[in-house]
Amino acid sequence: MFLVATIALLISIIFILLRLYFSETLFDRVLAVNAFGTIAVVLIGVVGFLSNRPDFLDIALLYALINFLGTIAILKYFRYRSIGDINDISQNSSGEN
Repeated sequence: MFLVATIALLISIIFILLRLYFSETLFDRVLAVNAFGTIAVVLIGVVGFLSNRPDFLDIALLYALINFLGTIAILKYFRYRSIGDINDISQNSSGEN
């Protein structure tokens, strides 16, 4: 049963990579990379279950957190063209309160 799930996940990774390659907009590509990360998390969990190693779930949770934070950082960068609050710091140091 889990072997069938692993094969289905690998097939879905192929479709996600095709979407990543053939997408036209930036947000479609970000969505494809996020979906790839989510499928990778599920795949790590399934492989951990198949190999009878429950510590793979810790790795999968950590990878899910990194995937989420990376997606938020990429979207923030493309919206504001900055990750940090550099503009706020420069305005406050110029004497505006």
